[in-house]
Amino acid sequence: MEKIGILVVSYGAREVAMVDALLQSKNYQVELYIADKQRNPFNVEKATKHVVIPNLDVDEICRFAQANKDNIDFALVGSEKPIIEGIRDQIEKRTGIPVICPKQKYALEESKVEQRLLFSELAPEANPKFKVFSPADFKDEEEVKKAVYKWLDELENQAVVKPDKPALGKGVGVWGDHFANRNELFDHFMSSFKYGKVIIEEKIDGEESSFMGFCDGKHFIPLPDTRDYKRAFDNDMGPNTGGMGSYKDTGDTLPFLTAADRQAELELSSKIFWGWSAKIKDDTALRGVPLYLAFMHTGKGIKVLEINSRPGDPEIINLLALIKEDFVELCLSMIEGSLARVTLEPTASVLTYKVPSDYGGYADIYHDQIDQAATNTPVDLSKAYALRLKYGNNIRIYPGSMELRNDGKNYALKSRAVGILGIGESIEEARQISQEGAKAITGGGLWNRSDVASKNHISKAVSHMVHLRHKT
Repeated sequence: MEKIGILVVSYGAREVAMVDALLQSKNYQVELYIADKQRNPFNVEKATKHVVIPNLDVDEICRFAQANKDNIDFALVGSEKPIIEGIRDQIEKRTGIPVICPKQKYALEESKVEQRLLFSELAPEANPKFKVFSPADFKDEEEVKKAVYKWLDELENQAVVKPDKPALGKGVGVWGDHFANRNELFDHFMSSFKYGKVIIEEKIDGEESSFMGFCDGKHFIPLPDTRDYKRAFDNDMGPNTGGMGSYKDTGDTLPFLTAADRQAELELSSKIFWGWSAKIKDDTALRGVPLYLAFMHTGKGIKVLEINSRPGDPEIINLLALIKEDFVELCLSMIEGSLARVTLEPTASVLTYKVPSDYGGYADIYHDQIDQAATNTPVDLSKAYALRLKYGNNIRIYPGSMELRNDGKNYALKSRAVGILGIGESIEEARQISQEGAKAITGGGLWNRSDVASKNHISKAVSHMVHLRHKT
């Protein structure tokens, strides 16, 4: 069997799922060189060479790649920070190792303002009403407040506040959810405005889907829809997070969407991708997952909430484990410009994240029942791993913000500690496996949403879409 060396830049469970997918190769003996944010226990076990770079500094990652370049055939990057900072440009320039991710110039999530302007040009019908507020345009806070309130008059207060720069999914504030009056909205606005531009756009009533596609620069292959759970707590309560879980149905679309909705997604994503790529002279620039679109389905059309230039976390985890093709060969085809197809098993998957009690600083407000004494105690994954005897590959345990310490035990850090993926013949079967795995993980004061992909949550989405389609 041919050996192949792969550099993986790892932030959390998303990259662990990539590592797992690479190791499933039946055609290659995979040797992994992992530049990791922490001593992730999964990565430490699987890597040929493992290095910890806590801030994922591009220069340090390049030095690691340079030191091992004779053994590395390509690199795979999933996290937005190094992509935005130009990791692909730097590694390819300094080592010659091809990298799977977009080039720095095309990391669209660096600026939500630039995203909106791009959509205004390529697909204006997909843009909500929006206005950009820049600190350079105002002389004092009172002038800013007057302009913000005037725009709120036009939106009838139904507004969403978004910082221009990435905030890892946590900077967005929504009227009626995160603030109940204009003073609260303005305080949220100013907390971001002091750092740079802020967008205030209309709040769209609808149901959200996540849409991604693999790309070699010349070919764009859409992947099945997934549904992300952004809110911290059950029943979509609490602030936004990086994503508390997600699900995929047995087919390409979601239970609350129709075949026509899926077709509309395909047409809009194609319009955006090919319109954007036509502006780019470099056929290789958009390699990887250059389009990760958050769609909002309104019943009367689709709006785009945001666009990202890397795979979704957690949504890509739902898909990687179901890909029929050899993932190593898919990666090579993205580098070679020969990407032809991506096929998935006709099964469902549900991902549940367990997070620390103080994740995002939210638990003190919403989760008084959490056992604070358990915080900073070791996390026991053994019972969850033991479920593989019962479920085989239909359960996957992916440590994320977790480190293996010198005492040989695993400890949760500040973010999403571990993802539990369940795979089944239905969403409910996959959900039960995921939730059983989550319950089997103890220690660390970890908690999780219990309603990811629940029948109740999905039925509400179905009813909501029926209402929106018939709304006059």
